[in-house]
Amino acid sequence: MFKGQSILEIINAGGFTIYILILCSVISIAVIIERVIYYQKRSQMTRVDLFEQIRKELSKNQFINAAGLCRHIDSPTAKVALAGLNLHGHDEKVISNAMEREITIETIKLERFISIVGTIGGTAVYIGLFGTVIGIMRAFSDIAKVGSGGMDVVTVGIAEALVCTAAGLLVAIPAVISYNWFTRKIDNFVVDMELTASELLDLICVKKK
Repeated sequence: MFKGQSILEIINAGGFTIYILILCSVISIAVIIERVIYYQKRSQMTRVDLFEQIRKELSKNQFINAAGLCRHIDSPTAKVALAGLNLHGHDEKVISNAMEREITIETIKLERFISIVGTIGGTAVYIGLFGTVIGIMRAFSDIAKVGSGGMDVVTVGIAEALVCTAAGLLVAIPAVISYNWFTRKIDNFVVDMELTASELLDLICVKKK
């Protein structure tokens, strides 16, 4: 059906819905690239390595050095640890609340924009199906006008239906995969932050005793 046609001609055959899908694809790709870079930058040091360095500093009662170390590391676990270290000497509940608030703040930052990818992944297929319905309706309309169902009459409608269906899948599949990966990545970050808060609180309380 598409033999000898250029990509632009195939896109034009898809009708207006194909342009909606192209826009969704551009937005989805932009968000995916931004989030991947963001997560990579914030994963340069593992929780275990960070806490080992904090433990070494606290073993010498160097709370200021430990806080300075966390201040220069751009990771969610370091931010949570810094929130606790800045309040060393305070009540255990105060320190715990500060770290919990920091976990919430960092989680919000990690979740930024991923709902866009999830929404595109969940709706792109339906947008494609909408284009398919429009294409089939056009084909039946053309058949009714000429009174017969020859291939020349229905070609445009079938082309639109096929292009929109394929485009919807091409946009949705990467978006859904990326959204699931983002969700898993955020869960891992949250677990690391919660473990860091728990371990640091225990360590600070021991030092106070």
